[in-house]
Amino acid sequence: MLKLHQVFFRTFSLIFLFILIIISTTTYFWSKNIYLDQIEKNLSQNIDSLSINLTSFKNLDYTIKTFKGKTGLRITIINEEGNVIADSDRDILTMENHSTRYEIIHAKYEGYGKKVRYSRTLNQELLYVAKKIVIDDEIYYLRLADYTAKIIENFTKLAFQIISFISLFIIAAFIATYFISIKIRNETNAILGYLIELSNKKPTSTIYSDFSEEFYKITRLLNKVASKLAKKERQKSKQTAKLKLANKQKDEIISAISHEFKNPIAVITGYSETILTDKDLPEAMKEKFLKKIHSNGIKMSHIIDKLRLTLKLEEGKQQILTTKCSIKKICTQVVSDLKDKYPQREIIINSNQDYEFNVDETLFAMVLENLVENALKYSEDEVIIKYDDKHISVIDKGIGIGEADLKSIKQKFFRVSQNGWNNSLGLGLFIVSSIISLHNFSLEINSELSKGSEFIIKY
Repeated sequence: MLKLHQVFFRTFSLIFLFILIIISTTTYFWSKNIYLDQIEKNLSQNIDSLSINLTSFKNLDYTIKTFKGKTGLRITIINEEGNVIADSDRDILTMENHSTRYEIIHAKYEGYGKKVRYSRTLNQELLYVAKKIVIDDEIYYLRLADYTAKIIENFTKLAFQIISFISLFIIAAFIATYFISIKIRNETNAILGYLIELSNKKPTSTIYSDFSEEFYKITRLLNKVASKLAKKERQKSKQTAKLKLANKQKDEIISAISHEFKNPIAVITGYSETILTDKDLPEAMKEKFLKKIHSNGIKMSHIIDKLRLTLKLEEGKQQILTTKCSIKKICTQVVSDLKDKYPQREIIINSNQDYEFNVDETLFAMVLENLVENALKYSEDEVIIKYDDKHISVIDKGIGIGEADLKSIKQKFFRVSQNGWNNSLGLGLFIVSSIISLHNFSLEINSELSKGSEFIIKY
């Protein structure tokens, strides 16, 4: 891999060669066009002068040679059929017919014709200018030609001058870039050192550069990256602490799930074993045991359904089907269902009016049942359901919830252990808040330790 100053040198060398080729090519064609324009003007003036003086073919050879000697131009006279009848440089007997030559064709139709062409006769490139003239009532073509070899001589001198100028520029640019490369090397070494410290997560200080705007931006960005990495490191430490807490909660959740299933399984196993082993068991007792088995099987099914619903709500796969429903009807049905489960407790519906609202009746009944059952579990007095056209409340006078726990109570598997909620999976309020969110409703909780709680659903 090349060093930085070597990269600069190679780059400038390539640029030099490229510029030299472009300038040389451009200069060549530019100077050639200028010279050809000058030759063309000279030939046009000479051909006009010669055509005026050439009124007959008397002393034609003398006239041509004299004009050749004064101007140095090649002179050719061609008749209308294209045959050469006189030439200042060649024997006309060795020359081919010129009727198809470009300049002759143009002179035939336009009076004048010109063309730059390589002459196989003279083995040189020439500029030809031809003019149609009339001598003794017959049409002839007078053609003058000049050599373009002078362009190469002029171009060679100019090329040496250009190369010398560019070489001086390249040397000066190389010296300047060499010193710049040393400065850049120092800056990059400082950045590399800082990156090594950063990769080891031990940057001792900040880095700064005012050498150029790019280096200034790079060092600023590195400082920001270092700051963000330090922040992420702190967050990682916090995340590790959270993971430890989550693992602890997971163990508690597994314990809670085991507890939830342990009792129903023990009942089902014990009663079914009794029925199978005791052939003389009275029918009344057998029926009682079977009912116990059935109710505990339903209880386990409800636990599984609750876990499945929790997963659907968490993944956003639970859909709702809203219809116009009666609040009074839902409240009455929930109270009726819970009365069978808690026959000794009082649930009061503190509203006589009836209102309709758009909800998924099954899911919303589950929400209300969860809130009322929680109130029954963690209080000893009556539970009150109160509603109007804007909200519905479930009020109890139980143990309440602390202010710190109110922030986390809607999270999945969260349980307020100090309140003796260890037998719960901690899914009730997660399901409640998730279903309420699906309906675009809101849930507010007003609670105070030893004074009870109020859960308010606003719709």
